[in-house]
Amino acid sequence: MFGFVFAFLTALIQSTKDVLGKKFLRNIDEYLLAGGQRLFALPLILLVMLWGGGVPEIKPLFWLVFIVSPGINAICAILYFKAIKLSDLSQSVPLLAFSPMLLLITSPLILNEIPTIPGMAGIILIVLGSYLLNLKKRKTSFFAPFKALVKEKGPRYMLLVVILWSITANLDKIGIQNSSVIFWSFANNAGIFLFLLPVIIIKSPNLTGNIKKHFKTLSIYGFISSFGTLAQMTAVSLIMVPYVVSIKRTSTIMSTIAGYLFFKEKNIKERLLGVTIMVIGVILITLFS
Repeated sequence: MFGFVFAFLTALIQSTKDVLGKKFLRNIDEYLLAGGQRLFALPLILLVMLWGGGVPEIKPLFWLVFIVSPGINAICAILYFKAIKLSDLSQSVPLLAFSPMLLLITSPLILNEIPTIPGMAGIILIVLGSYLLNLKKRKTSFFAPFKALVKEKGPRYMLLVVILWSITANLDKIGIQNSSVIFWSFANNAGIFLFLLPVIIIKSPNLTGNIKKHFKTLSIYGFISSFGTLAQMTAVSLIMVPYVVSIKRTSTIMSTIAGYLFFKEKNIKERLLGVTIMVIGVILITLFS
C-alpha cells in the first residue's frame, strides 16, 4: 500500500513540475532547465543518502545499468523538448499516455513483473483517459496524433521517447535492487546531467551567466525534482513498475486542474471524460492489484 502512496506523491510532484516548468520556460531555455533540474536535485539527495548511512553495497549489475540508463534518459530529455518545439502539443503530448501500455510488454520481459487482470484493466483505462485528457480540444480527431506520425518529426520523436522510457523505467528497478533507492536516485541524476552537459554547453549561450541569473529558479525546480525522484524510486522498489508509471500519469489530472486555476486554460468540462476514466483505472489498480 505504501508503494501506491509514493506513486501518487510522484504524480503530485510531477504535476507541480509541469506547472512550474511551463512558467520557467518563458525565461530559461529547455536545455538549461532539463540539465539544471538534475544538477540542483543532487545536493538534497546526497544529504539524504549521507543521513541514511552513506554508500550501500554496490552489486556488479549496477554498473551495467548505470552505463546504459542515464544515457538513454539524456537522449529522451533532448527528444522530448524537440518534439514539443517541432509540433503542436495536441499531436505529441498525448502519445506519452501509451508508456504504461508498453510496460505491459517490457516489464514481464525485463523484470518478470506481470500485473493482475484488474491491474491490467486499470492500466489500460488510465492510458485511454490520459490520452483523451491530453487531446487539445474535443474537435481534435482521436487519431490526429497517430496521423501526425506520418507527416511530422515531432510526434515521431515523442513516440521514440515513449519506447525508450518503457525500457529505462525497468532499468531503474534493477539499479535500485543492486544498490539502494537513494543511491540509485543520486547516481542516475548525476549520470543524466553528465550526459546532458555537453549539449547544454553547446546549446545554452553564456552558460555560467545564465546559471547565476536563474540560480533561484533552478534551485527551486531541482529541489522539487529531488523529492519527485525519491518518491518515484521508492514506489518502484515497493510495487510493480507498470503500476507506478500508470499512477504517475494521473499527474495530467492535477495539471489540468492547475492549468484551469492558474493559467485560465479552457475546455475543463470537455476533459472530464478523460478524468473519470483515469479515476476508474486508478481504483482498479489500487484496490484489486
